[in-house]
Amino acid sequence: MIVGGGIHGCSAALHLAMRGHSVIVLEKDYVARHASGVNAGGVRRLGRDLAEVPIAQAAWQYWREIRALVDDDCGYRPSRYLKVARTESDLANIRRRVQELRALGFEHEEVVDRETVREFLPAAGDHCLGALHVDGDGSALPFRTTRAFMLRAQQLGARFFENTRVNEIARTDGIWKATTSSGVFEAPVIVNAAGAWSGDLAARLGDDVPVIAHAPMLMITARMPAFVTPVVGVFNGTLSFKQFDNGTVLIGGGARGTAYPETDETELNFGGMGAVLRTAKDVFPIMAKANIVRTWAGIEGYLPDNLPVIGPGTMDGVVHVCGFSAHGFQLAPAVGGIVADLVTGSRPDLRIEPFRVDRFNSVREQ
Repeated sequence: MIVGGGIHGCSAALHLAMRGHSVIVLEKDYVARHASGVNAGGVRRLGRDLAEVPIAQAAWQYWREIRALVDDDCGYRPSRYLKVARTESDLANIRRRVQELRALGFEHEEVVDRETVREFLPAAGDHCLGALHVDGDGSALPFRTTRAFMLRAQQLGARFFENTRVNEIARTDGIWKATTSSGVFEAPVIVNAAGAWSGDLAARLGDDVPVIAHAPMLMITARMPAFVTPVVGVFNGTLSFKQFDNGTVLIGGGARGTAYPETDETELNFGGMGAVLRTAKDVFPIMAKANIVRTWAGIEGYLPDNLPVIGPGTMDGVVHVCGFSAHGFQLAPAVGGIVADLVTGSRPDLRIEPFRVDRFNSVREQ
């Protein structure tokens, strides 16, 4: 039984269904309603926390064959991803980052110089000195992707119950019983994939997961002449930037509005949006001519260290997969496999020790 119909809940459902297991997914709204359906859709290995790099690499292999996994290309567009350095200090930090990855055996990130930035980003400002670069990273369409995982899981027998809120939950004789707005559901294992609401569910399952709800914001422009193909960010700044084939430009990158998870509402922060737009214009002067036509924010769950929880709970029959802090979309195809391993009692091939559920206990006890 999986609680939460976001990308990670749907991926876990698919992987479990692929292994022949009976799967129930309970979603309080509709699948892809929140962060999983309205994020920037970045499919990136670039700039990952070192603990996440192996999972990101494994997920990339899934993305390369995403149609084979979910029978849909998910709007996936591989190209390249750059984090632009605008100061000598940023450039030095990028070089150190790459050296650190090389020492761990990872070679997917590289430093590119000013001339290469001009080749990849002809519209970038002259003060862009270089960039952290990954060839093959790109983007996908988040709502379409999440629904594709759901549909494929359904084809393999998984059952999804939307508009189904979990009101009570208890474990008796080795079975979890969830009393919901749509009736009572039972299963030997429960997976907490409830996103911004996962902290409350974790508490009911006996674990302390200090999830905070935030509202990462996005903007989209009217159509502009084609000027950028890669996905672009900045080092030491907030920007996530890509142009679609129709000429519209999607802009995000860490600016947050206010989330009200109790009512499923968000409030935009126009000051934060203005700061992101200034960064976009600094990197791409052509953005001075941009016309913003729509803005929005999803509700996402963040953890204090910006790393997710992926692992078993302290009680039997509990698995947590939550708190992805606005960077979990790319990881989902691989994380679903990890969750399936945990549910079935197998040892995951990928290291998940940094994501254990009890890592916050010592902080709370001080």
